[in-house]
Amino acid sequence: MARLTSRIHEVIVTSLDAAGTPHSAPMGISEVNGYFLVKPFKPSATYDNLKRHRQCTINYIDDVRVFAGALTGRRNWPTLPCKRIEGAYLEQALTHSELQMTRFEDDDPRACFYGELVEEQIHAPFRGFNRAQHAVIEAAILVSRLGMLPENKIREEIGYLQIGIDKTAGDRELEAWGWLMDKIKQAGIEIEHD
Repeated sequence: MARLTSRIHEVIVTSLDAAGTPHSAPMGISEVNGYFLVKPFKPSATYDNLKRHRQCTINYIDDVRVFAGALTGRRNWPTLPCKRIEGAYLEQALTHSELQMTRFEDDDPRACFYGELVEEQIHAPFRGFNRAQHAVIEAAILVSRLGMLPENKIREEIGYLQIGIDKTAGDRELEAWGWLMDKIKQAGIEIEHD
């Protein structure tokens, strides 16, 4: 029996809404046996878009403001048209993959869409994330789970992630971090910072 291998990538998924407008959302996607598994929560715009229009792009980016922005009401990032599907990819994508969904399982609380790679383009090299970029992505995941995680867990995690921000953040990372900290504060969670 073949062993299933799975890798999770923190990416931005861009799908089209009913009017043909690109909608970008951060998501952890998996690659299993040649398929990309896109698992949006229900309800969500990505779920609605993929159920109606079975194509999307996977954007690999290093501008973590896009991750933070999607969770804090800042979604209007420039896009470019795809080459082989009806869709768009983020202008700042280092690489983008164009997917055609071949099937989906309408499970709760997350559906699972199986995407086949139609096209992949590399636009710029990926030089790796620094600690601050990693911290922003992890904080964005925490913000996406506000109301699901205990407040002390959020405080503890943010306290640890703050170390990476303090040591390696540039302007983009500081801006993204600020957006996320504002969102946490709006949720009534106070974060102490020395």
